[in-house]
Amino acid sequence: MPIPADAPPVDRILLRDDVYRRLRDAIVDGTFHPGEQLRDGDLAEWLGVSRTPVREALLRLGASGLVVALPGRSTTVSTIDIQVVRDAKDVVAAMHELAVRQVTSRLTKDHVAQMREANRRFAAAVTSGDVTAALTADEELHRVPVTALGNQALEAVLERFDPLIRRAERLRFGVDGPTSVTRHTQLIDLIEAGDATAAASLAFDTWHSLPADEPA
Repeated sequence: MPIPADAPPVDRILLRDDVYRRLRDAIVDGTFHPGEQLRDGDLAEWLGVSRTPVREALLRLGASGLVVALPGRSTTVSTIDIQVVRDAKDVVAAMHELAVRQVTSRLTKDHVAQMREANRRFAAAVTSGDVTAALTADEELHRVPVTALGNQALEAVLERFDPLIRRAERLRFGVDGPTSVTRHTQLIDLIEAGDATAAASLAFDTWHSLPADEPA
């Protein structure tokens, strides 16, 4: 398994959640490819931690469908299953719809400004073809209502299923970028106007309309 040579070591007091996020992100961003074998010893060395948090993280990644573990044999990065992505997309769309519907009336001018700034960076990244920056900005934009709501159960669902969509989304980056910028602007405008029903409907459609088929 090739390990990136330039990755900075992680502090040894790193929490298990941080180890999980580092490995999750490495799968989502393509550092580790579908079908690639993951060895806990190599991963522990890369992150600068013991094998225990790595093994725990791999178990969590298995539960979310990002890795496939064969007991006593190996752990590999899962392939992208289109039906799994479609199922995850349905769930994630419903969670974002719920968050926007419940929190729109409580969002402040600062929240709206954060969303507009994230959309500005998203648009710039789409124009320049920077997939990582675009997906980061997109995640930050949609995270504002979710964080403001503070529903831990909802956040846990997104934590599990959102990475499945993000990984597939990278393969289709640029296909629908300009439309996403427009949808974001409309969503923010509706939230700013306090129209929770219309904003929630658009939030659902934004996620539910994401392509889930194989990239062309």
